[in-house]
This record gives sequence, C-alpha cells and structure tokens, in this order.
Amino acid sequence: MSGLPSGILSHTRKVQSLYKRSLRNLESWYDRRHIFRYHATLLRARFDKNRNIQDMRMARDLLVAGEQELWEKQHYQPKKFAGSPGGCAYEREVIPPDWVLDYWHPLEKAQYPEYFARREQRKKEYVEWWEKTYGKPSANEAHH
Repeated sequence: MSGLPSGILSHTRKVQSLYKRSLRNLESWYDRRHIFRYHATLLRARFDKNRNIQDMRMARDLLVAGEQELWEKQHYQPKKFAGSPGGCAYEREVIPPDWVLDYWHPLEKAQYPEYFARREQRKKEYVEWWEKTYGKPSANEAHH
C-alpha cells in the first residue's frame, strides 16, 4: 500500500520526482560512471537555475516542459533494480505461511523451545478469541 499515491502532491514533490526519474534515465543511457556523473551535474545545474522561481504559472510550465522532455528522451530499455517491480527478482522470495511451522519435526521445534511455547499459547488465545467472536462451530460445520 505504501507505493500507492495517497493525495495531492505539492509542486516541490513533483519537481523532486522529476529530478530522480531524470537521473535514473541518465543512468540507463550512460553506463560509464564518469560520463553519467558529468551529465548528472549538468542536469542538477538546470534544476538549480530555476530553483527560486516564485511565479507558480512559470514553475508549472517548466515542470510540464521537463516531463515532456523526459518522455521524449526516455531510454528504450531502462535499467531496473532486481528487486523492484519489473526487475528480474521482483517478488521472487517466497514467504512461507505460518502453518508450515506446525509440520516441523519435534527435534526441530526443540531447538527453539521458548518460541514454540509462546506460539502454542498464542494459538490457544486466538482460538478463544475466535470462539468468543464467532461462536463455536457446530458438529455439521466441523466435518466439512
């Protein structure tokens, strides 16, 4: 949920986002670090030149022009981080559900006695809460 937009973005936030996306685009175009840094410095100078503009109409027009320029100069195959959406390892790590621990061998459970004792206590508390909230299942429901 944290990746979803939640509200109106300020002009400053939009400019920051444009700057970061522009840097990532430069990173895709220039694989040699010193060349990338040169172009990143030029990009930063362009942003700093318009930093103190007070006229919001002019600032908005510059932002729209910057978005358009980024769209026109976007890389045909942008770099993606492995763990980011679109990356080769995105959501590759499977997090096992909690019930898997119920099938551990008793010798494995014996290595973590405090954890499994606490876990069993929490399972009992959860069953009590469930029965208090929703009632006990009837005999018919228990067999289905």
